Amino acid sequence: MRYYSTNRQSPIVSFKDATLKGQAPDKGLYFPESIPKMDQEWLKRLSSIRKEELAFHIMYPYVQEDISEEKLYEIIHATIAFEFPLIRLEDDIYVLELFHGPTLAFKDVGARFMSRCLGHFSNDKDTKTTVLVATSGDTGGAVANGFLNVEGVEVIILYPAGKVSRVQELQLTTCGNNITALRVNGSFDDCQQIVKEAFMDQTLRDRLQLTSANSINIARWLPQQLYYFLAMQQWAEKQIAPSIAVPSGNLGNIAAGLLAKKSGLVTNNFIAACNINDTITDFLKTGVHTPKQAVMTVSNAMDVGNPSNLIRIFEMYQQDLGQLIEDLTSSVQTDESTLKTIRSVYQKNNYILDPHGAVGYNALKENLKKGEKGFFLATAHPVKFPEVMEDAIGASIPVPPSIELLYTLSQKVIDIDASYMHFKEWILYRS
Repeated sequence: MRYYSTNRQSPIVSFKDATLKGQAPDKGLYFPESIPKMDQEWLKRLSSIRKEELAFHIMYPYVQEDISEEKLYEIIHATIAFEFPLIRLEDDIYVLELFHGPTLAFKDVGARFMSRCLGHFSNDKDTKTTVLVATSGDTGGAVANGFLNVEGVEVIILYPAGKVSRVQELQLTTCGNNITALRVNGSFDDCQQIVKEAFMDQTLRDRLQLTSANSINIARWLPQQLYYFLAMQQWAEKQIAPSIAVPSGNLGNIAAGLLAKKSGLVTNNFIAACNINDTITDFLKTGVHTPKQAVMTVSNAMDVGNPSNLIRIFEMYQQDLGQLIEDLTSSVQTDESTLKTIRSVYQKNNYILDPHGAVGYNALKENLKKGEKGFFLATAHPVKFPEVMEDAIGASIPVPPSIELLYTLSQKVIDIDASYMHFKEWILYRS
Protein backbone atom coordinates (compact mmCIF):
# COMPACT_ATOMS: atom_id res chain seq x y z
CA MET A 1 0.00 0.00 0.00
CA ARG A 2 1.22 3.48 -0.88
CA TYR A 3 -0.02 6.79 0.50
CA TYR A 4 -0.62 10.12 -1.21
CA SER A 5 -1.22 13.59 0.18
CA THR A 6 -4.76 14.95 0.02
CA ASN A 7 -3.23 18.14 -1.42
CA ARG A 8 -1.53 16.09 -4.16
CA GLN A 9 1.64 18.23 -4.18
CA SER A 10 3.92 15.77 -2.34
CA PRO A 11 5.50 12.47 -3.42
CA ILE A 12 3.63 9.21 -2.84
CA VAL A 13 5.20 7.36 0.10
CA SER A 14 5.20 4.04 1.95
CA PHE A 15 3.39 3.37 5.22
CA LYS A 16 6.71 3.69 7.04
CA ASP A 17 7.48 7.07 5.52
CA ALA A 18 3.94 8.35 6.05
CA THR A 19 4.17 7.35 9.72
CA LEU A 20 7.57 8.96 10.22
CA LYS A 21 6.57 12.18 8.43
CA GLY A 22 3.19 12.50 10.17
CA GLN A 23 1.91 15.18 7.81
CA ALA A 24 2.77 15.56 4.13
CA PRO A 25 5.17 18.40 3.18
CA ASP A 26 2.39 20.13 1.21
CA LYS A 27 0.28 20.35 4.41
CA GLY A 28 -2.11 17.63 3.25
CA LEU A 29 -2.94 14.42 5.12
CA TYR A 30 -1.77 11.03 3.92
CA PHE A 31 -4.44 8.76 2.48
CA PRO A 32 -4.19 5.19 1.12
CA GLU A 33 -4.06 4.86 -2.68
CA SER A 34 -6.85 2.28 -2.44
CA ILE A 35 -9.23 1.05 0.25
CA PRO A 36 -8.99 -2.73 0.78
CA LYS A 37 -12.28 -4.54 0.24
CA MET A 38 -13.16 -7.20 2.78
CA ASP A 39 -14.65 -10.44 1.49
CA GLN A 40 -18.35 -10.54 2.38
CA GLU A 41 -18.25 -14.26 3.22
CA TRP A 42 -15.41 -13.53 5.66
CA LEU A 43 -17.40 -10.68 7.17
CA LYS A 44 -20.36 -13.01 7.74
CA ARG A 45 -18.10 -15.13 9.96
CA LEU A 46 -16.94 -12.25 12.16
CA SER A 47 -18.46 -13.67 15.33
CA SER A 48 -16.36 -16.85 15.02
CA ILE A 49 -13.01 -15.13 14.33
CA ARG A 50 -10.52 -14.39 17.12
CA LYS A 51 -10.21 -10.66 17.60
CA GLU A 52 -6.44 -10.78 16.98
CA GLU A 53 -7.01 -12.58 13.67
CA LEU A 54 -9.67 -10.06 12.73
CA ALA A 55 -7.41 -7.08 13.51
CA PHE A 56 -4.49 -8.61 11.61
CA HIS A 57 -6.68 -9.23 8.57
CA ILE A 58 -7.89 -5.62 8.58
CA MET A 59 -4.49 -3.97 9.08
CA TYR A 60 -2.19 -6.16 7.00
CA PRO A 61 -3.02 -4.66 3.57
CA TYR A 62 -2.11 -1.20 4.88
CA VAL A 63 1.36 -2.14 6.22
CA GLN A 64 2.50 -5.32 4.47
CA GLU A 65 5.42 -3.75 2.57
CA ASP A 66 6.92 -2.34 5.79
CA ILE A 67 6.01 -4.69 8.64
CA SER A 68 6.41 -8.47 8.65
CA GLU A 69 3.48 -10.72 9.52
CA GLU A 70 5.21 -11.82 12.71
CA LYS A 71 5.85 -8.24 13.83
CA LEU A 72 2.33 -7.12 12.94
CA TYR A 73 0.85 -9.92 15.09
CA GLU A 74 3.01 -8.69 17.97
CA ILE A 75 1.85 -5.09 17.46
CA ILE A 76 -1.81 -6.15 17.15
CA HIS A 77 -1.65 -8.23 20.32
CA ALA A 78 -0.45 -5.22 22.32
CA THR A 79 -2.88 -2.85 20.60
CA ILE A 80 -6.09 -4.68 21.51
CA ALA A 81 -5.05 -6.44 24.72
CA PHE A 82 -8.26 -5.44 26.50
CA GLU A 83 -12.02 -5.76 26.04
CA PHE A 84 -14.40 -3.83 23.76
CA PRO A 85 -17.83 -4.86 25.09
CA LEU A 86 -21.02 -4.02 23.22
CA ILE A 87 -23.76 -3.68 25.85
CA ARG A 88 -27.51 -3.46 25.35
CA LEU A 89 -28.97 -0.43 27.11
CA GLU A 90 -32.45 -0.36 25.64
CA ASP A 91 -34.43 -2.36 23.10
CA ASP A 92 -32.98 -0.41 20.18
CA ILE A 93 -29.82 1.12 21.66
CA TYR A 94 -26.47 -0.48 22.46
CA VAL A 95 -23.25 1.09 23.77
CA LEU A 96 -19.75 0.13 22.62
CA GLU A 97 -17.43 0.67 25.59
CA LEU A 98 -14.01 1.84 24.43
CA PHE A 99 -12.57 2.77 27.83
CA HIS A 100 -11.10 -0.52 29.03
CA GLY A 101 -7.54 0.24 27.92
CA PRO A 102 -4.72 1.49 30.15
CA THR A 103 -5.73 5.18 30.03
CA LEU A 104 -9.49 4.52 30.02
CA ALA A 105 -10.12 6.09 26.60
CA PHE A 106 -10.71 4.96 23.02
CA LYS A 107 -7.46 6.56 21.90
CA ASP A 108 -5.47 3.77 23.54
CA VAL A 109 -5.97 1.72 20.37
CA GLY A 110 -4.45 4.19 17.93
CA ALA A 111 -1.73 5.32 20.34
CA ARG A 112 -0.58 1.78 21.12
CA PHE A 113 -0.55 0.76 17.46
CA MET A 114 1.36 3.84 16.36
CA SER A 115 3.89 3.77 19.21
CA ARG A 116 4.83 0.20 18.42
CA CYS A 117 5.09 0.90 14.69
CA LEU A 118 7.27 3.92 15.37
CA GLY A 119 9.44 2.00 17.82
CA HIS A 120 9.89 -0.70 15.17
CA PHE A 121 10.82 1.85 12.50
CA SER A 122 13.20 3.68 14.85
CA ASN A 123 15.27 0.56 15.50
CA ASP A 124 17.25 1.04 12.30
CA LYS A 125 17.70 4.82 12.68
CA ASP A 126 20.52 6.73 14.36
CA THR A 127 18.39 9.87 14.76
CA LYS A 128 15.89 10.12 17.60
CA THR A 129 12.29 10.65 16.46
CA THR A 130 10.41 13.54 18.06
CA VAL A 131 6.65 13.07 18.31
CA LEU A 132 4.56 16.24 18.56
CA VAL A 133 0.95 15.91 19.65
CA ALA A 134 -1.81 18.37 20.50
CA THR A 135 -4.57 17.15 22.81
CA SER A 136 -8.00 18.36 23.84
CA GLY A 137 -8.25 15.67 26.50
CA ASP A 138 -7.69 11.96 26.04
CA THR A 139 -5.13 11.88 23.23
CA GLY A 140 -2.35 13.15 25.47
CA GLY A 141 -2.76 10.47 28.12
CA ALA A 142 -3.06 7.67 25.58
CA VAL A 143 0.02 8.85 23.69
CA ALA A 144 2.03 9.33 26.88
CA ASN A 145 1.18 5.82 28.04
CA GLY A 146 1.69 4.24 24.62
CA PHE A 147 5.10 5.84 24.00
CA LEU A 148 6.50 5.78 27.55
CA ASN A 149 10.08 4.44 27.47
CA VAL A 150 9.95 3.57 23.75
CA GLU A 151 13.61 3.70 22.72
CA GLY A 152 14.62 6.23 20.11
CA VAL A 153 11.44 8.30 20.54
CA GLU A 154 10.72 11.46 22.53
CA VAL A 155 7.17 12.80 22.89
CA ILE A 156 6.13 16.43 23.33
CA ILE A 157 2.45 16.94 24.25
CA LEU A 158 0.74 20.34 23.96
CA TYR A 159 -2.52 20.84 25.85
CA PRO A 160 -4.70 23.90 26.60
CA ALA A 161 -4.40 25.26 30.14
CA GLY A 162 -7.58 24.89 32.18
CA LYS A 163 -9.44 23.03 29.43
CA VAL A 164 -8.74 19.38 30.26
CA SER A 165 -10.02 17.49 33.29
CA ARG A 166 -7.83 16.89 36.33
CA VAL A 167 -7.46 13.18 35.59
CA GLN A 168 -6.65 13.84 31.95
CA GLU A 169 -3.95 16.33 32.98
CA LEU A 170 -2.43 13.91 35.47
CA GLN A 171 -2.26 11.17 32.84
CA LEU A 172 -0.13 13.27 30.53
CA THR A 173 2.00 15.19 33.07
CA THR A 174 3.13 12.43 35.47
CA CYS A 175 5.12 10.24 33.08
CA GLY A 176 8.45 12.06 32.78
CA ASN A 177 11.26 10.10 31.12
CA ASN A 178 10.81 10.55 27.35
CA ILE A 179 7.47 12.38 27.74
CA THR A 180 7.32 16.20 28.00
CA ALA A 181 4.05 18.06 28.66
CA LEU A 182 3.62 21.68 27.51
CA ARG A 183 0.68 23.58 29.01
CA VAL A 184 -0.40 26.17 26.44
CA ASN A 185 -2.18 29.37 27.44
CA GLY A 186 -4.86 28.99 24.77
CA SER A 187 -7.30 26.56 23.13
CA PHE A 188 -6.88 23.14 21.56
CA ASP A 189 -6.97 24.79 18.14
CA ASP A 190 -4.00 26.92 19.23
CA CYS A 191 -2.13 23.75 20.24
CA GLN A 192 -2.98 22.06 16.96
CA GLN A 193 -1.90 25.12 14.98
CA ILE A 194 1.49 25.14 16.71
CA VAL A 195 1.98 21.49 15.79
CA LYS A 196 0.99 22.14 12.17
CA GLU A 197 3.38 25.11 11.90
CA ALA A 198 6.20 23.02 13.35
CA PHE A 199 5.83 20.49 10.56
CA MET A 200 6.03 23.25 7.96
CA ASP A 201 9.12 24.87 9.53
CA GLN A 202 12.18 23.84 7.52
CA THR A 203 14.54 24.84 10.33
CA LEU A 204 12.88 22.36 12.69
CA ARG A 205 12.67 19.69 10.02
CA ASP A 206 16.41 20.04 9.38
CA ARG A 207 17.23 19.77 13.08
CA LEU A 208 14.69 17.17 14.23
CA GLN A 209 13.05 14.01 12.92
CA LEU A 210 9.46 15.18 13.53
CA THR A 211 6.25 13.23 13.39
CA SER A 212 2.79 13.59 14.94
CA ALA A 213 0.70 11.28 17.12
CA ASN A 214 -2.58 13.07 16.46
CA SER A 215 -5.02 11.33 14.17
CA ILE A 216 -3.47 13.27 11.29
CA ASN A 217 -0.84 10.50 11.46
CA ILE A 218 -1.88 7.55 9.35
CA ALA A 219 -0.65 5.05 11.98
CA ARG A 220 -2.87 6.67 14.64
CA TRP A 221 -5.90 6.92 12.39
CA LEU A 222 -6.09 3.61 10.52
CA PRO A 223 -6.35 1.23 13.54
CA GLN A 224 -9.35 3.12 14.89
CA GLN A 225 -11.48 1.24 12.36
CA LEU A 226 -10.81 -1.96 14.30
CA TYR A 227 -13.39 -1.41 17.03
CA TYR A 228 -16.19 -1.05 14.49
CA PHE A 229 -15.37 -4.56 13.29
CA LEU A 230 -15.05 -5.73 16.90
CA ALA A 231 -18.49 -4.26 17.62
CA MET A 232 -20.03 -6.09 14.67
CA GLN A 233 -18.55 -9.34 16.00
CA GLN A 234 -20.92 -8.87 18.94
CA TRP A 235 -23.91 -7.39 17.09
CA ALA A 236 -26.82 -9.70 17.85
CA GLU A 237 -29.39 -8.08 15.54
CA LYS A 238 -28.18 -9.94 12.45
CA GLN A 239 -31.07 -8.82 10.24
CA ILE A 240 -30.64 -5.13 11.05
CA ALA A 241 -27.66 -3.02 10.00
CA PRO A 242 -26.90 -0.68 12.91
CA SER A 243 -26.85 3.08 12.88
CA ILE A 244 -23.70 4.28 14.65
CA ALA A 245 -23.33 7.52 16.60
CA VAL A 246 -19.78 8.70 17.15
CA PRO A 247 -18.83 11.50 19.57
CA SER A 248 -16.95 13.78 17.19
CA GLY A 249 -14.28 16.44 17.62
CA ASN A 250 -11.31 16.18 15.29
CA LEU A 251 -13.32 13.61 13.24
CA GLY A 252 -10.64 10.92 13.18
CA ASN A 253 -12.90 8.39 14.89
CA ILE A 254 -15.87 8.77 12.58
CA ALA A 255 -13.57 8.95 9.54
CA ALA A 256 -12.23 5.54 10.59
CA GLY A 257 -15.78 4.21 10.91
CA LEU A 258 -16.62 5.42 7.41
CA LEU A 259 -13.41 3.75 6.18
CA ALA A 260 -14.60 0.46 7.70
CA LYS A 261 -17.92 0.92 5.88
CA LYS A 262 -16.10 1.61 2.61
CA SER A 263 -14.12 -1.60 3.23
CA GLY A 264 -17.34 -3.60 3.30
CA LEU A 265 -18.59 -3.53 6.88
CA VAL A 266 -22.39 -3.51 6.67
CA THR A 267 -23.86 -0.62 8.64
CA ASN A 268 -26.68 1.86 8.37
CA ASN A 269 -25.83 5.56 8.52
CA PHE A 270 -23.18 7.16 10.72
CA ILE A 271 -24.04 10.09 12.97
CA ALA A 272 -21.43 12.68 13.89
CA ALA A 273 -22.49 13.43 17.46
CA CYS A 274 -21.26 16.96 18.24
CA ASN A 275 -21.39 19.37 21.10
CA ILE A 276 -21.86 23.01 20.09
CA ASN A 277 -18.53 22.86 18.24
CA ASP A 278 -20.37 21.72 15.13
CA THR A 279 -18.21 22.52 12.10
CA ILE A 280 -19.18 19.19 10.49
CA THR A 281 -22.89 20.11 10.68
CA ASP A 282 -22.39 23.22 8.58
CA PHE A 283 -20.16 21.34 6.17
CA LEU A 284 -22.81 18.68 5.51
CA LYS A 285 -25.28 21.46 4.68
CA THR A 286 -23.03 23.53 2.44
CA GLY A 287 -20.02 21.47 1.35
CA VAL A 288 -17.83 24.34 2.55
CA HIS A 289 -15.38 23.87 5.44
CA THR A 290 -15.54 26.98 7.59
CA PRO A 291 -13.30 26.73 10.67
CA LYS A 292 -14.68 28.20 13.90
CA GLN A 293 -13.24 29.27 17.21
CA ALA A 294 -13.52 26.34 19.63
CA VAL A 295 -15.93 26.81 22.53
CA MET A 296 -15.33 25.13 25.89
CA THR A 297 -17.93 22.50 26.92
CA VAL A 298 -18.34 19.67 29.44
CA SER A 299 -17.45 17.21 26.65
CA ASN A 300 -14.02 18.80 26.32
CA ALA A 301 -12.32 16.24 24.06
CA MET A 302 -14.74 17.34 21.33
CA ASP A 303 -13.99 21.07 21.65
CA VAL A 304 -12.52 21.41 18.16
CA GLY A 305 -13.43 24.22 15.78
CA ASN A 306 -11.19 23.21 12.86
CA PRO A 307 -11.29 19.40 12.58
CA SER A 308 -8.32 18.02 10.66
CA ASN A 309 -9.88 14.78 9.48
CA LEU A 310 -12.76 16.37 7.60
CA ILE A 311 -10.48 16.39 4.56
CA ARG A 312 -10.06 12.60 4.80
CA ILE A 313 -13.81 12.08 4.99
CA PHE A 314 -14.40 14.16 1.87
CA GLU A 315 -11.50 12.40 0.12
CA MET A 316 -13.12 9.05 0.87
CA TYR A 317 -16.22 10.21 -0.97
CA GLN A 318 -14.25 11.77 -3.84
CA GLN A 319 -15.43 15.27 -2.92
CA ASP A 320 -19.04 14.28 -3.63
CA LEU A 321 -21.25 15.83 -0.95
CA GLY A 322 -24.32 14.00 -2.24
CA GLN A 323 -22.68 10.61 -1.71
CA LEU A 324 -21.37 11.62 1.69
CA ILE A 325 -24.72 12.67 3.13
CA GLU A 326 -26.17 9.28 2.14
CA ASP A 327 -23.88 7.74 4.79
CA LEU A 328 -23.32 10.57 7.26
CA THR A 329 -25.52 12.93 9.21
CA SER A 330 -24.84 15.03 12.29
CA SER A 331 -26.46 15.98 15.57
CA VAL A 332 -25.69 18.88 17.91
CA GLN A 333 -26.06 18.67 21.69
CA THR A 334 -25.77 21.43 24.28
CA ASP A 335 -24.21 21.06 27.72
CA GLU A 336 -27.72 21.22 29.15
CA SER A 337 -28.93 18.27 27.06
CA THR A 338 -25.72 16.35 27.82
CA LEU A 339 -26.12 16.67 31.59
CA LYS A 340 -29.82 15.86 31.34
CA THR A 341 -29.01 12.71 29.36
CA ILE A 342 -26.40 11.53 31.88
CA ARG A 343 -28.96 11.96 34.65
CA SER A 344 -31.86 10.29 32.84
CA VAL A 345 -29.85 7.26 31.62
CA TYR A 346 -28.49 6.76 35.12
CA GLN A 347 -31.98 6.87 36.63
CA LYS A 348 -33.62 4.73 33.94
CA ASN A 349 -30.89 2.20 33.12
CA ASN A 350 -28.54 2.41 36.11
CA TYR A 351 -25.75 3.13 33.63
CA ILE A 352 -23.24 5.98 33.92
CA LEU A 353 -22.36 7.79 30.71
CA ASP A 354 -19.38 10.09 30.42
CA PRO A 355 -20.15 13.49 28.80
CA HIS A 356 -18.96 12.37 25.35
CA GLY A 357 -20.91 9.12 25.46
CA ALA A 358 -23.98 11.11 26.51
CA VAL A 359 -23.68 13.22 23.36
CA GLY A 360 -23.48 9.99 21.35
CA TYR A 361 -26.50 8.45 23.10
CA ASN A 362 -28.64 11.51 22.50
CA ALA A 363 -27.61 11.77 18.86
CA LEU A 364 -28.47 8.12 18.23
CA LYS A 365 -31.81 8.32 20.01
CA GLU A 366 -32.82 11.41 18.03
CA ASN A 367 -31.90 9.88 14.67
CA LEU A 368 -33.22 6.31 14.95
CA LYS A 369 -36.29 5.73 12.82
CA LYS A 370 -38.99 3.21 13.63
CA GLY A 371 -37.65 -0.32 13.32
CA GLU A 372 -34.01 0.77 13.35
CA LYS A 373 -31.43 -0.11 15.96
CA GLY A 374 -27.90 1.04 16.60
CA PHE A 375 -25.04 1.68 18.94
CA PHE A 376 -23.05 4.66 20.10
CA LEU A 377 -19.45 4.89 21.26
CA ALA A 378 -18.62 5.49 24.92
CA THR A 379 -15.18 6.94 24.38
CA ALA A 380 -13.93 7.57 27.93
CA HIS A 381 -14.48 6.35 31.47
CA PRO A 382 -16.74 8.72 33.48
CA VAL A 383 -14.17 8.86 36.29
CA LYS A 384 -12.19 11.27 34.11
CA PHE A 385 -14.87 13.92 34.61
CA PRO A 386 -15.64 13.87 38.35
CA GLU A 387 -17.10 17.39 38.64
CA VAL A 388 -19.39 16.90 35.65
CA MET A 389 -20.57 13.49 36.87
CA GLU A 390 -21.31 14.67 40.39
CA ASP A 391 -23.28 17.61 38.97
CA ALA A 392 -25.27 15.28 36.73
CA ILE A 393 -26.04 12.32 38.98
CA GLY A 394 -25.39 13.68 42.47
CA ALA A 395 -22.84 11.01 43.33
CA SER A 396 -19.11 10.47 42.99
CA ILE A 397 -17.66 7.81 40.67
CA PRO A 398 -15.57 5.01 42.23
CA VAL A 399 -11.95 5.65 41.29
CA PRO A 400 -10.04 2.74 39.67
CA PRO A 401 -6.66 1.91 41.27
CA SER A 402 -4.78 3.08 38.17
CA ILE A 403 -6.29 6.56 38.58
CA GLU A 404 -5.72 6.66 42.35
CA LEU A 405 -2.03 6.09 41.67
CA LEU A 406 -1.85 9.23 39.52
CA TYR A 407 -2.71 11.45 42.49
CA THR A 408 0.41 10.23 44.30
CA LEU A 409 2.79 11.17 41.47
CA SER A 410 4.49 14.51 40.90
CA GLN A 411 3.64 16.52 37.80
CA LYS A 412 6.23 17.64 35.28
CA VAL A 413 4.89 20.45 33.09
CA ILE A 414 6.21 23.47 31.20
CA ASP A 415 4.02 26.54 30.58
CA ILE A 416 4.20 28.33 27.22
CA ASP A 417 2.22 31.03 25.43
CA ALA A 418 -0.09 30.20 22.51
CA SER A 419 2.64 31.39 20.17
CA TYR A 420 4.50 29.35 17.60
CA MET A 421 7.63 31.49 18.05
CA HIS A 422 7.57 30.80 21.79
CA PHE A 423 7.31 27.07 21.11
CA LYS A 424 10.06 27.17 18.47
CA GLU A 425 12.43 28.99 20.81
CA TRP A 426 11.75 26.45 23.54
CA ILE A 427 12.24 23.37 21.38
CA LEU A 428 15.41 24.63 19.72
CA TYR A 429 17.14 25.97 22.82
CA ARG A 430 15.88 23.76 25.66
CA SER A 431 18.59 22.53 27.97
